[in-house]
Amino acid sequence: CFNFAPDPVPSPCSDPDPALRRRTADHNPADPPLPPLPRVAMSPSPPLSTVVVHPLVLLGVVDHYNRVCKDSKKRAIGILLGTSNKGIVQCTNSFAVPFEEDERDSSVWFLDHNYLENMYEMFRKVNAREVVVGWYSSGPKIRPADLDIHGLLHNYAPAPCLVVIDVKPKQIGLPTEAYCAVEVPSATATLDRAFVHVASEISAADAEEVGVGHLLRDIKDGSVSDLTREVAARVG
Repeated sequence: CFNFAPDPVPSPCSDPDPALRRRTADHNPADPPLPPLPRVAMSPSPPLSTVVVHPLVLLGVVDHYNRVCKDSKKRAIGILLGTSNKGIVQCTNSFAVPFEEDERDSSVWFLDHNYLENMYEMFRKVNAREVVVGWYSSGPKIRPADLDIHGLLHNYAPAPCLVVIDVKPKQIGLPTEAYCAVEVPSATATLDRAFVHVASEISAADAEEVGVGHLLRDIKDGSVSDLTREVAARVG
């Protein structure tokens, strides 16, 4: 993971301790190595019970994947916005973030969190009720670096979720898998982080059903992804 110097203007989703954001910028490479960042406290039990994904998020992920990752081994990664109440997360909106990872070394990855914060500020001006609730990946499965990326998201949400969205589903069923991170005992008597499954579902408000239905009812193009057609079938 690459760390970056902070924005001079405070962000509504900045780290609780700005010193952590400055430590890389102020560090002299000739000095001794920096100590590791403090661990984020996690609950031993899943803090979330259900993740509800709305159609706008599915369509946004498909668009992101087709623009950036189609015909490549890359995956699309972005931020989920919405609300969280009593363990139920409503993912109502999303936006893409620049992301790169080394195919040969899964521990080397780059996520532009300055871009993340700037985009989040703009979304907050449009709808202040939508906050960061997690992040998405086009997967199709969890990858080794995902726990580290998830740890970064703890700077923006107290209990973020990860939603893996399969943009090319090969089986009938929901194209989404939701996860949250918990601490589990390890063989060395310490606590390790691990993903646990969270129930997921696709739901839409009445206005969303009407809007998405009008958007997709005339689509007959064979190049449209299976996920897009599935959304059309569910809201049609």
